[in-house]
Amino acid sequence: MAGEEQSQETELSNKQKIEIAKWFLLNSPAGEIQYVAKDIRSVLNDDNVYNIAASEAFPLYNKSHMIRLEMPGRIGDVLVTSFGELNENEYLDPRTAQVAIVDHVKQLCRELRPALDEELPSPYIEDYRCALDAEITKYVGEAYPKGVCSVYCISGKDVEEPGSDFELVVVISAARHSPQNFCNGSWRSIWNIEFKDELQVLEIKGRMQVGAHYFEEGNVQLDAKHECKDSTIFQAPDDCAVALTNIIRHHETEYLASLQASYSNLPDTTFKVLIRLGMSWENLHKNCSRYLVKKNQVRTSEGSFQLHVPYSRGITLCNLALQEISQKNLELENKIPQKKVYGMFF
Repeated sequence: MAGEEQSQETELSNKQKIEIAKWFLLNSPAGEIQYVAKDIRSVLNDDNVYNIAASEAFPLYNKSHMIRLEMPGRIGDVLVTSFGELNENEYLDPRTAQVAIVDHVKQLCRELRPALDEELPSPYIEDYRCALDAEITKYVGEAYPKGVCSVYCISGKDVEEPGSDFELVVVISAARHSPQNFCNGSWRSIWNIEFKDELQVLEIKGRMQVGAHYFEEGNVQLDAKHECKDSTIFQAPDDCAVALTNIIRHHETEYLASLQASYSNLPDTTFKVLIRLGMSWENLHKNCSRYLVKKNQVRTSEGSFQLHVPYSRGITLCNLALQEISQKNLELENKIPQKKVYGMFF
């Protein structure tokens, strides 16, 4: 019977396998895509399918996580971001005026070339960019021991004198990878700064993202995001740089403090509430079943695909476990009438 059911399963096409492989690669925790890629390559057992999936997924992952790559000659690090992307494999490092040619799949910087004049901002814009880069570099060195930053001009780079608007973006990336201790973490922040000459104001929009993965005796992931806005007055390059760095420092410090406070209070607030919460095991069983069946499908541009053994086996095992818990809970309630049984769902 089981053999007949397995024979009726439709074999995935290569296009579907590529989409599923890309989904797993793109959802890898920070710093762990190479481990995931190794397992996917083994499961696929088809180098052609794997190479296509990897060539499409790695560039997206690297830019999303804003990874740092050491440049040849140890002259510094280049950040792989969409802001410095010149083409598929070339990324500008504004600080050194060099263009890094990278291998996305191996996550290496292969070689360098000098940036062309048209790839760099005008001297007027460079004064603001360079001053801000210097201040941000000092701040990142103090706040993030393994952090890297870069400042790009993403609009108005050809402006030669006062009278026109332009936009800079500050990118900060820091990561701490410690697989031997079963944990990895990352910090990413992007600060868009619009220099509005007519209004003599600088408008700032910030996006911060914290990721963490702890996998000793369990599997816990954190993905926290925060956005904010601020403004300051248009000044000389050095004064603008100091003011902008102070604003960025304030918002990032405030956000990190709020994160630390909220998680420090978990044992005394959230967990205690959960422990005292009356749990309806029957409803929990139904909701978990629906959730797991939904999660068991991989949605891609090619449609939704049901994952078969060994992935789908987790749903059956979870359902059986919940049924057993529900039965034990029912038996206990029958023995102790007029009392609720409490529990915590992880």
